[in-house]
Amino acid sequence: MALRIDDISLNTIIGNGTSITGNLKVNGFVRIDGDIKGDLETDGNIIVGEKARIKGNITANAIIVGGIILGDIYAKESVKILTDAAVVGDIISRKVQIDDLAIFHGHCIALKDDKKYETATETFLQAKAIKKKAALVNE
Repeated sequence: MALRIDDISLNTIIGNGTSITGNLKVNGFVRIDGDIKGDLETDGNIIVGEKARIKGNITANAIIVGGIILGDIYAKESVKILTDAAVVGDIISRKVQIDDLAIFHGHCIALKDDKKYETATETFLQAKAIKKKAALVNE
């Protein structure tokens, strides 16, 4: 996955040893080396370092995963899961690359064609919302 030239400067860094509970919405390029319990949303790219642990959903333009994510990933352009990384959750993106020895457990939608991508994403998200509501009714 290539990052664009204008994405070189980091806007937000969550360092090793940092722990955040709550949802985050940030602008631009983000690097995570700490722990987050909550959803993370950015209009830029995200790098999840090897020691990072995220329990929540992630929305970004593109994401490189080196740590552990327990949650869904929505990346408009691409997702790359590096060796020794783990993602337990669903992935929706136009391009997905999973290195050897990486762990991925979930559903994946990866379509380059814009129309097919939008249709598949919409259908999947609707089905997921219905399942979530049905689970709440059964509680």
